[in-house]
Amino acid sequence: MKKFNMKNKIFIFTIILILLAPMVLVYHLKTKEPVQRFSYVEFMEKVQKEEVQSISISDSPDLEGVLKNGQNFVTDNPRLDDFKENMLVKNIEVKEEQGQYSSVQIILGLLLIISFATIAVYLSKNNSQQVSKEYDKMSNMDISTEKDSTIRFCNIAGNDEAKENIMELVDFIKNPQKYEKYGARMPKGIILYGPPGTGKTLMAKALASEAGVDFLAVSGSDFVQVYAGLGAGRIRSLFKNAKEKGKCVVFIDEIDAIGKKRDRGNIGGSDESDRTLNALLTEMSGFKGSEGIVVIAATNRLDTLDEALLRPGRFDRQIEIGLPDLNARYEILKLYSKNRPIGETLNLRAFAEQTVYFSGAKLENLMNEAAINAARENADAITEKHMDRAFYTVIAGDEKKDRSNIRSLDRKITAYHEAGHAVVTKLISPENKVTKVTIIPSTKGIGGFSMNIPPDKMYHTKIEMKNNIKIALAGRIVEELVFGSDNVTTGASNDIQKATEILVSMMKHFGMNEEIGMVNYDVLMGSYGSNDHSLVSTVKDEMKKIYDETKKLVEDHKVLIKVLAEELLEKETLSEEEINKCIENTR
Repeated sequence: MKKFNMKNKIFIFTIILILLAPMVLVYHLKTKEPVQRFSYVEFMEKVQKEEVQSISISDSPDLEGVLKNGQNFVTDNPRLDDFKENMLVKNIEVKEEQGQYSSVQIILGLLLIISFATIAVYLSKNNSQQVSKEYDKMSNMDISTEKDSTIRFCNIAGNDEAKENIMELVDFIKNPQKYEKYGARMPKGIILYGPPGTGKTLMAKALASEAGVDFLAVSGSDFVQVYAGLGAGRIRSLFKNAKEKGKCVVFIDEIDAIGKKRDRGNIGGSDESDRTLNALLTEMSGFKGSEGIVVIAATNRLDTLDEALLRPGRFDRQIEIGLPDLNARYEILKLYSKNRPIGETLNLRAFAEQTVYFSGAKLENLMNEAAINAARENADAITEKHMDRAFYTVIAGDEKKDRSNIRSLDRKITAYHEAGHAVVTKLISPENKVTKVTIIPSTKGIGGFSMNIPPDKMYHTKIEMKNNIKIALAGRIVEELVFGSDNVTTGASNDIQKATEILVSMMKHFGMNEEIGMVNYDVLMGSYGSNDHSLVSTVKDEMKKIYDETKKLVEDHKVLIKVLAEELLEKETLSEEEINKCIENTR
């Protein structure tokens, strides 16, 4: 405080000097003896009369001098080469001045220079300290801390294997000495990877809750900063907080934001992201497993992470948190239906069968939308009707209420398009369930959809993937056959994208094409820089072949498609039972 006061005193004294300096200069000029100005003619007359005692010659336009009676005067400077000589001949003392200043002016100038220098130094130091404080402030980022959370492992359904793997750490954190006795080291880090919404954050929170320790949560994006070294500073701040708390769970969400593979060509490692990653690696190597601190990271892209992060001693375990299977979806729906008024006739198992590829978060959203629908109607309980509407909302968006502006031709095209998907699914993939077909447009711009649900499987065969391509192409093919090739619409854009993605994956990743061969095309391209012109040509040829096969199938069953399309135009939405009945009556 004393040092701070002294700095303030110096600063105030300097400001006073700057304010006084002009005042002193004005006072000096005012108290100076009065000077009379002569014209050059008058000056020469006084020279002839020998009234001039001395003159001062300089480069200025004025000539200063003193008369013999002591009077100071100023006249114009003639700047003649022989002027000095003429003056000396007249017995006038001549002084030569090269821009000399008075002592007062010199002192005032020095005072001003010193004052401005003092202010500059003061501001520079003050700014430097302010920047340092701001840097420290930014380094100490806000960390979401939770303790005594209500989330437990019993609140998480599905992913039983992953849950058991993480539950082992509870005893590790509570009794680290027990394992140290046997020479066992607690895993320093765990990476949870899998699709979004599968419950990675919930797993980490449940671990902290079960162990009864603090839960420090940050996001990988918090460490991505424009200031050099700030990301690394935040990493150090995070681990400092963790060590101060003792036993705790540190959770880093979206770790791929800072943990991506480093550029091998960048040997110097000067990139900011590299510095942040290096700081994380150093900090994870700096604490012992017996401290009761476990670092959990979550990512959707494990393949993009740097190998140094995944080695033992850093993130020892990689646990997949995948999409729930049928039984897990059923358990999740039952979990989220607790504390909600559920109707007696509501079959959650049936909705678990419909929600293939739904994540835990999406299932929770489904139950929430159903609850909102029930509350909107002031219903006594959540019924199948509310769940159906919620399912449609989650999949395609809300139904359009006003459909008066939709042309009858557009409805007809949509009906034939969706009927094509449904019929081809029933013909070539009878194990798939077509639970719902609708031509009701949604607020997301979808004209209708056919709900095609495949069975839960560990693997997909080549014929199944090929059949999925045929199902995707069926809508466009029906449009072409019924309305003409010049009248096909943009409604098949998503189908074409899906079909292309499946076919490219078959060729590039799964070796399911004789011409491409049993190779991983991405590895081939990355290692040898092969061009992909041959792949494009092969994909086009194979797609044309599958298209022609599907077209033949559709032509053979045009009557069945027409009957289903007319039923859709009449009812707008068909259930699986109605679809099966329509197909059986037509055959």
